[in-house]
Amino acid sequence: MKKELSVAIIGAGMGGLASAASLRRAGVGVTVYEQAAQFSRLGAGIQIGCNAMQVLRVLGLENKLRSEAFYPRSWNNKDWRTGEIRFDMIFGEAAEKKFGAPYLLAHRGDLHSALASAVPDECIKLNHKLTGLEEGADGVKLTFANGSTAVADAVIGADGVHSIVKKILFGATEPNFTGRIAYRTTFPARLLNGFEIDECTKWWGEDRHIVIYYVKPDRSEVYFVTSQPEPDFHTESWSAKGDVKVLRAAFEGFHPQVQHVLNACPAVHKWALVDRDPLPSWSAGNVTLLGDSCHPMTPYMAQGAAMAIEDSAVLSRCLEGVEREGVADAFRRFEATRKERTSRVQGTSRTNTWLKDKTDTDWVYAYNAWTTPLAA
Repeated sequence: MKKELSVAIIGAGMGGLASAASLRRAGVGVTVYEQAAQFSRLGAGIQIGCNAMQVLRVLGLENKLRSEAFYPRSWNNKDWRTGEIRFDMIFGEAAEKKFGAPYLLAHRGDLHSALASAVPDECIKLNHKLTGLEEGADGVKLTFANGSTAVADAVIGADGVHSIVKKILFGATEPNFTGRIAYRTTFPARLLNGFEIDECTKWWGEDRHIVIYYVKPDRSEVYFVTSQPEPDFHTESWSAKGDVKVLRAAFEGFHPQVQHVLNACPAVHKWALVDRDPLPSWSAGNVTLLGDSCHPMTPYMAQGAAMAIEDSAVLSRCLEGVEREGVADAFRRFEATRKERTSRVQGTSRTNTWLKDKTDTDWVYAYNAWTTPLAA
């Protein structure tokens, strides 16, 4: 009888959990190793594009996400001062009909907990920070900072822009600091005191922008994220605090709607925006990278998590029915199937022109990771 393939996934973020759920669906045994001691609901929003929803639907998460996320009529792009519409990307039922899945705006924590619900607790090991990887005759041996070890047939590094797996495979390289920073937060909409705001708008300034949207179906929670120049700030922590007064000053003169949201927000987080150039290779032997560990990108297309979620579906298709001896080929097939698309999204996102004016969006939102042809 054929032995079930065992895969160790490093990192329990969006890509790691989506991979675990997708691989289990394909009959692959998974264990997810996460360095954090517990999951926390960070104050951040996330746009779940139609392309990501195609994957999440097959994982059985669509109803849960629809009940917890906001269903916007559009992603509206407006001039920072006048509010004049540059391009109104219509979503809602029209996009759902066209692309085959909805476009949702969610709290990042709600998407993460939905993905976690698709993976049994016994498959997730918290407080496991990877320190070493070694491929041998019996599989890949993993060592962790807590002193424990494990062996798996294959390893997936889904451990983000500062991936330890990437460092072990290909050495340490610095990400590209863009010279820009982002402020972001979620806060209760009641703090707006009844002031009407758009459902989802990106306000385009000359050298900065702010995106504001609801993350709950009842409009009870508001999220915003900014991007502005600050070349000397290099902290990438998602939990570093920012100064609300400095933020408000940076968006002085913006449309009254922006001013009102910033005046209402009680506290913000701040982090440096980074990306990397596409890697020459994502895998070595029976170890591969996925999501931000191999193709991190700026947030300007709202597609970073979506790319990791797409990766997970394609990777599960490449590994289905494969034995340990076939893993390296399956990983090369995964990379060959995904690299052109993720590189294009990375490059497009970097320019920060997505939806600024009339844009062809079909190539992004119409993609279905379950049906896209696999590379030979």
